Amino acid sequence: MRSVEDQLEMVVDAAVTPEPIRVGLGDALGLMCAEEIAAAKPLPGFNQAAVDGYAVRSVDVGGTAGLSRPGAGSGAQPDAGDEDQEAAPAPARQRALPVVGKVNAGSQKPLRLQPKQAVRVATGAPLPTLADAVLPLAWSDRGTKRVTPERPVRTGDFVRRVGDDIQPGDIAVRQGTVLGPAQIGLIAATGRDKVLAYPRPRVTVMSYGLELVDVDRDPGLGQVFDVASYAVAAAAEEAGADVHRIGIINAEPRQLREAIAGNVARSELVIITGAVGGSGADAVLHVLRELGEVDTTRVAMHPGSVQGFGLLGDERVPVFLLPSNPVAALVIAEVMVRPAIRASLGKASTSRRSVRARSLRAIESIGGRRGYIRARLMRDADTGDYLVESLGGPVGGPAHLLAGFAEANAMIRLPEGITYVRPGEIVDVEFLQQRS
Repeated sequence: MRSVEDQLEMVVDAAVTPEPIRVGLGDALGLMCAEEIAAAKPLPGFNQAAVDGYAVRSVDVGGTAGLSRPGAGSGAQPDAGDEDQEAAPAPARQRALPVVGKVNAGSQKPLRLQPKQAVRVATGAPLPTLADAVLPLAWSDRGTKRVTPERPVRTGDFVRRVGDDIQPGDIAVRQGTVLGPAQIGLIAATGRDKVLAYPRPRVTVMSYGLELVDVDRDPGLGQVFDVASYAVAAAAEEAGADVHRIGIINAEPRQLREAIAGNVARSELVIITGAVGGSGADAVLHVLRELGEVDTTRVAMHPGSVQGFGLLGDERVPVFLLPSNPVAALVIAEVMVRPAIRASLGKASTSRRSVRARSLRAIESIGGRRGYIRARLMRDADTGDYLVESLGGPVGGPAHLLAGFAEANAMIRLPEGITYVRPGEIVDVEFLQQRS
């Protein structure tokens, strides 16, 4: 029996990253950038006001006196409590300045500031020529025709200068970076609407089993709905893949081979539910071994010890073989398939966030296997400690019931050597998808 770590290492090492394509920025979130993006123009492209106020020459409002308040440099925002604080002594040269105009954000009308004048400016507005600072409204008497400064400002105060964010030639986004909101914003700031990125890996999900019928049919005697392929397809999509579920594949050997080979050719990853466990899977295993390498060594985990993994075709496309039991299939999808998809997306971390939590119930696990137990994770309102409740009977209950899994927001992860957990003991818990 192979360890979970060894199986996972084999799976992640085989993950295939798709060829990069150009995608619109609106579709790029979460993808890995496939190019270095350099800025051709500065950002901002002009000197602009960082706050609402008055564009001035600092020398006209006592700027040479400086400010004793820390953090009042370029782009600083006035503190919310500034007006309540003791005002700094008025500079000797302070005097009312005539307000000779107003500039709004987006204005394309150039203005020139003469000595001992002020221009009312909005946040983001271009600064008039010769203005080197902005006097915030809170630091003035808010005059409309004449304004009296109540504090001095220095050169560059409350001004976003040309190129403060990005200079021409600066690397805005590096190759291999996973594109988040900030990276997409930087690309937009360079004036580009598309980016070369690695697309979501194409995952094909199919199911095999003579006992299976699709959900739009009434099952007869000895037949069951094809549940596992729907559940696993949703899990793969939640992990970030572009999923194509084709449903139940024909058991006739020639058609079976054509279906698998055809989908391998247009996928980065293939998942077949019902392909392991029991003699009924022998036919699909025979076809798979004609197409490539398949390993069905059992893995030391519960549920989900019966599984398979292989590499098919000339491109050595990874294939996961999962049992038809939906809970076991979902656990394997979480532990093995999800990390492979995340690795294909270039994610630095392929695993879920985990925490330590105090168990509220007794839990039993199978010796020699890593236990994955559906659970409800909570937080103590008084202490902030994590609490976890296994979903099932007083000792964990049956491991293969789908209803309990649907209520879970976490999985308890028990080491191979642990067979019993008492109430109050600390266990490792992995977050599952967070529901709103």
